Amino acid sequence: MTALAILFPGQGSQEKGMGRDAAEASGEAMALWEFAEKESGLPLREIYWEENDADMSDTRALQPALSVVNITLWNALREKFSPACTAGHSLGEYASLVAAGVLTAEDAIRAVTVRGRLMAESGGAGHGMAAILKTKLDDLESIVDGAAAETGKELRIANYNSPAQFVISGEKEALEVAQGKIKEIKGRAIPLPVSGAFHSPLIQAAADEFSAFLGTLDWKAPAFPVYHNVTGKPESDPGRIREIMQRQMTSSVLWIQTLGNMWDDGMRSFTEIGPKGVLFKLLKPNFKDVSEEWEGSTVPNLDAI
Repeated sequence: MTALAILFPGQGSQEKGMGRDAAEASGEAMALWEFAEKESGLPLREIYWEENDADMSDTRALQPALSVVNITLWNALREKFSPACTAGHSLGEYASLVAAGVLTAEDAIRAVTVRGRLMAESGGAGHGMAAILKTKLDDLESIVDGAAAETGKELRIANYNSPAQFVISGEKEALEVAQGKIKEIKGRAIPLPVSGAFHSPLIQAAADEFSAFLGTLDWKAPAFPVYHNVTGKPESDPGRIREIMQRQMTSSVLWIQTLGNMWDDGMRSFTEIGPKGVLFKLLKPNFKDVSEEWEGSTVPNLDAI
């Protein structure tokens, strides 16, 4: 049997109506939406099932809502899969921890609700992020280092999504210099509609407060390996997992390294569980140089079961 990895997406995977079919098919799923609404104080079902797209991008609502979707889809599907491991992209890592039994669904929703609020509050007018396409990693690293040095401002690679897609995060003066240099080498830099410089030291104060909250949760040993964004590797010790997650908010998302390590550890089948196939689309560019066969699939809603 081909070793299966389950993947959970993060911000950017939201869509109108997400999770509604799962909730209407399961009292347990609907109850988790209600729990998330109570924790966040926001009408999440109204926002994601009834309102327009503009409201769906608010990270205070998005983080608990998307986590509910990821978790309830997993709960509906878990009897159909025997995963060898799991991983989640940024926010999706919390659903990954639930799937492996490290955190309860309720504790994960509490965590991402706090995370979403703190990240929203951490934003500054001079901070931002940009997606980078058509640019080699070596060139991007040189440009980021040069822009930071030239401006004296913070700038880093926040997401290593694939060899063809990165995200940079930092202060806007450095971002603007970097975007200009990327354009000069025929790359593409797309400013992202976010309120802060996430996965960078610029939100350290928020990360410190969140770290203290994570320390109050009950962390269990995983039932199967969870590969982490911060290291790209699995960890079995609950205390060490907590420490890794306490660093996640300001650390880069090492998705290229995560998928590469999964491959080296024998994973050949990858299934994304979430509203749509964002991570599924990243599989091909990450595995384009691999000669052996691999397969990927996505389960965006209950209609696919």
